[in-house]
Amino acid sequence: MGMELQAQTREKFGKAVSLLLKTGLIPAELYGRGLENLHLAVKKEDFAAVYRQAGENTIVNLKIGAETKPTLIYNVQRDPISDSYRHIDFYQVRMDETIKTEVPLVFIGESSAVKSLGGVLVKTMKALPIESLPGDLPREIGVDLAALKELDSTFYVKDLELPKGVKPTVGPETAVVSVVAPATEEEIKPTEEVTVESVKVETEEKKAQRETAKKEGESS
Repeated sequence: MGMELQAQTREKFGKAVSLLLKTGLIPAELYGRGLENLHLAVKKEDFAAVYRQAGENTIVNLKIGAETKPTLIYNVQRDPISDSYRHIDFYQVRMDETIKTEVPLVFIGESSAVKSLGGVLVKTMKALPIESLPGDLPREIGVDLAALKELDSTFYVKDLELPKGVKPTVGPETAVVSVVAPATEEEIKPTEEVTVESVKVETEEKKAQRETAKKEGESS
């Protein structure tokens, strides 16, 4: 079950990590509830291949020497310029204990309310908070937009087809995606812009009115 990834323990830290990266290895940490952290390194090419397929919600069996540890890819740090991998956090799980995480939502199909009626699609969720055993975790959950056939219709959490053993941790009436009517010209009409010049003109007009009223009072 899951995918395999070879890892090795490391003793290089701090500035020495840059040398590690140059040799094609990515520094990593392995965490786990009640477990001592392990400092690891994995081959860049091997990790990239596994990450493309596994994402962050598929069990990755880390092979460290003679041991194999079931883990999830918990966090991946990338270089902001080159986008290359800089550091990885793995989280060791127990296959008999449920975990809470978020699974990405993938929107598939097309809404006739958008295509034929000109509605606007509003996505209110990008990932679904769920609870399940590690072995039941789906990589993604599909949302069929074809179910949205009318304006002002909504697809709720209760409408999702979830794999066996996967339980959402938000209410069934939580909105996932909606189709709303397009805005009218009146609704999108920009409000009148208030500028320094307009305020200045208004001030001068009021000043002139006060002067006129004052003169009329003196002549009466």
